[in-house]
Amino acid sequence: MSTRICELSAIKPGSAIRVKVGDDAIAIVHTKAGQVYALGDKCSHGEISLSEGFVDDDTIECWAHGAKFSLETGKPLSLPAYEPVKTYEAFVENGDVFLEIDQA
Repeated sequence: MSTRICELSAIKPGSAIRVKVGDDAIAIVHTKAGQVYALGDKCSHGEISLSEGFVDDDTIECWAHGAKFSLETGKPLSLPAYEPVKTYEAFVENGDVFLEIDQA
């Protein structure tokens, strides 16, 4: 099921926002290259919001302890995190950001 999140222009390139869809907190990332990604908003190392972290071309870094995660796969790329974060399918249509959420 596709869920409209916001206008793409509401997310500054090179940053992320936090949204809630049902019980899930999700970080929506807009890279400087114009790509949009979505992943679980909680760092797998601790109770830290990834949407408050630092966005690079293809990673997001937790601001508290420096763990980096792949925007595409959610896999940790540096310690102290060793568990991946969940990823979601995000896409842009007519200037709006949508998530494909599995309701199962």
